[in-house]
Amino acid sequence: MSGLVVAALAAIAFAAFTTEAALGFAGTVLAVSIGAQLVPLDVLLPAFVPINLALSISIAVIDRRRIAWRHLALELAPPVGLGAAIGLALFRLPARLHLQLAFGLFVVLLAVLELARMRRADAGDPSRWAGRALLVAGGLAHGLFGAGGPMIVYVLRRRLGDKAVFRATLAVVWLTLNMLLCANYAAMDLYGRELAAPMIAMAAAVGPAFALGNRLHRRIDPALFHRVVVVVLLGAGAILVIRTAIALAA
Repeated sequence: MSGLVVAALAAIAFAAFTTEAALGFAGTVLAVSIGAQLVPLDVLLPAFVPINLALSISIAVIDRRRIAWRHLALELAPPVGLGAAIGLALFRLPARLHLQLAFGLFVVLLAVLELARMRRADAGDPSRWAGRALLVAGGLAHGLFGAGGPMIVYVLRRRLGDKAVFRATLAVVWLTLNMLLCANYAAMDLYGRELAAPMIAMAAAVGPAFALGNRLHRRIDPALFHRVVVVVLLGAGAILVIRTAIALAA
């Protein structure tokens, strides 16, 4: 892997970590959407995900009193865990690009619907079963692509109104899921010497990105925060759709 590619991956990681530190999510989606233009997902994800653990731990430790443990255990863990188990089992599926395209389109649709909902004061939250279905889909996408956040975020943001509680609870979700991903990558023998340079470069970006993202998080107005979350979802989904469509057409 050339020095230029390693430097580009470090810059992408800095942007992704800053975004996740500020919003609580979207780091992996952005890294996958942009970084996969430079290296294959089988190289990018095993390098990025372990470093992302450090960011999740930092957020969880700093805001540990704000973690919604009850909601996490009773509402999030069962459906997300089920979806993640299926996604991990299907990680080597030959048709992953087609599933990735469908995932991106779904994220875009979800964000558009939420933007429309925000314009209507009488709009309600998704039903309990619809929320669980989205959480299963989020776990499935995370197991397949390491980027199932949009569906999980969509449900959790509408259940937890406080932005700090939202971010801290998500940090525990990402920490748990990404530990499973790392174990799966190791079992598949995806960690080789070629990952050393990009992982060191990405690790160097975590500290500065967390400091900047955390400052942004504390300054964002709650109403604006929700709008930013949805817009980032829309942008990340659109980038993923375009990138996957190009890969399928090649």
